Amino acid sequence: MKLYEGGILSLLAMLSDYPCRVYHPHTVSEWPDEGKNQMIFQSDMAYELGGGGAPALSGIALTDNEQLVGDDCVCLYGQELSQLSEDAAYARITLVRVKNTEGVDSDALYQMIRRIDYTRYHVSPKGFMMRISAMNQREVVRIGKDALAEGLSFAQVGKQFIEAYHKHPEVEAVKVIFVTLPTFPYAEAEGILRRWEDMTKTLDHLAKKVQMDCHACALKEVCEEVEALYKK
Repeated sequence: MKLYEGGILSLLAMLSDYPCRVYHPHTVSEWPDEGKNQMIFQSDMAYELGGGGAPALSGIALTDNEQLVGDDCVCLYGQELSQLSEDAAYARITLVRVKNTEGVDSDALYQMIRRIDYTRYHVSPKGFMMRISAMNQREVVRIGKDALAEGLSFAQVGKQFIEAYHKHPEVEAVKVIFVTLPTFPYAEAEGILRRWEDMTKTLDHLAKKVQMDCHACALKEVCEEVEALYKK
């Protein structure tokens, strides 16, 4: 699957200028999952990731390239939850390696991508309240005081996401990237995440063979790129 690879390479190149801490799930301690959406009131929170108008990005891309996504891991660029004491910029970017999708029609591919994407709505780490806006790739996270005092970490949150993604039989490996760097180019990264989402929407567009005026469609350029990559 080459649809997202250009963006993945660009994003990894942007991150390569910064130091990274890598955690492997089997070395990370377990953390409770609430099993449902939770509410952390302002009086009970330590701070917000993406709060106060700070960047708060979330996005996902799939590939079958083992060089881009090898083994399961959590990558942290910036400060750990325990090192933060106030609202901070934030991004959670998930790269998923799936089985070879050659020969899979566009509708089946779209449905698979969405099934995997929607996994994020079924992960609820204790003390890590996510407010996700899929429309604009934004994800604000409220961190609970008690959970922080008990040792909540990005490594534990990432491990829960990885385990949840592996419930899909197509998934072979997952890299969950957390970013809290104040100097990271979030606006540029947001452009990549929006492009990924446009590509996913275009797959659905192609699958349904929607009849419309391509010259007036905002996705015309993306549609042409997706069609070219899909047919490779």
